[in-house]
Amino acid sequence: MVQDIIGQFQTAIIQISTQTGTGTGFYVKEFDLIVTNDHVVHDNAEVTIAGKTFEKTLSRVWYTDRKHDLAFLQGPANVDIPEIRLGQYEGLKDGDEILAIGHPYGLKYSATQGVISKVDRILGGLKFIQIDAAINPGNSGGPLVNTMGEVIGVNSFKIQGGDNMGFALPVNYLRQALQLYAPHKGISSSRCHSCDYLVLPENIDSEKYCPVCGTEVTLPKMPEQEVVPTGIAKTIEDILQELGKDIKLSREGVNRWEVREGSAKIKITYNAENYFVVGDAYLCQLPTDALKIKPLYQFLLQENYRTNTLVLSCQNENIVLSFIMYDMDITKEGGLKIFENLFKKADYYDDLLKNDFGCLNRIEE
Repeated sequence: MVQDIIGQFQTAIIQISTQTGTGTGFYVKEFDLIVTNDHVVHDNAEVTIAGKTFEKTLSRVWYTDRKHDLAFLQGPANVDIPEIRLGQYEGLKDGDEILAIGHPYGLKYSATQGVISKVDRILGGLKFIQIDAAINPGNSGGPLVNTMGEVIGVNSFKIQGGDNMGFALPVNYLRQALQLYAPHKGISSSRCHSCDYLVLPENIDSEKYCPVCGTEVTLPKMPEQEVVPTGIAKTIEDILQELGKDIKLSREGVNRWEVREGSAKIKITYNAENYFVVGDAYLCQLPTDALKIKPLYQFLLQENYRTNTLVLSCQNENIVLSFIMYDMDITKEGGLKIFENLFKKADYYDDLLKNDFGCLNRIEE
């Protein structure tokens, strides 16, 4: 049964990335919206989404709700995602078995089992479902699912330092918010955290206040000028843009980018604490023919002797082409040469290793 539920949700779980981090969402076909937490989108009117059945793309944030920590995003276009059902909060009991599904720490798709510790924990004037299933950074916004495969909550937060003390917003709050927004689909909106009124561009007072209670409200509005990073992160993005990469789609969180060059996946990371920039191009995997392993290793060592800035290595079964440089040494002109060399050699080595040494295509999630 658990395996069936996990399989049912795989295509409906969405990974969400912004400049400040990653999180989880899930697609509700009935409303053609992706549900997640408000703190996942973090004041962004546009985020990056990716799923099992579609490539990374941009998605518009249409609805935010600070009080209930909810946000609704535009669903992916021309993608067939099976329907998942919203369950009922009423009837849940302490001890009921549940699954928490999401993308913890940026890892794609993880499900943890547990039980409801308390079905109606009151926090901040709202009811939350307290669970003992592990919820980690990146799980936020994912669905809490019962044994019938129904969504009964939205995984929202955990107590820092607590032993598996996670909390999910009950589905009745979610259903109410979806029904409230449904007549205004495709319109930027924000639910007032003081009076619960749905604030829209047509009724917002002086472009910043709730027309009912006067609380300051911010609609998820696309900025007139895009906010760009500064310092080394800006230099890295300038280089990637110069090389023809889509900056918005390449962002994977704070100081992390991911792009493709041919069949190779390339991850760029800026470690600001230790002052270095790393580029890792994940190529193919080791061959299954043991007789080809030794000549392959010899080739990799010979190539490392010949190249100045790039290093070929093995990480578990993967062959990786990498560079590392201190942030003080990186300029747009110098970095452009190093990045361009990594991109060209990544595609070159990926093809060569497959053709000459029988290396395998890399397994991806």
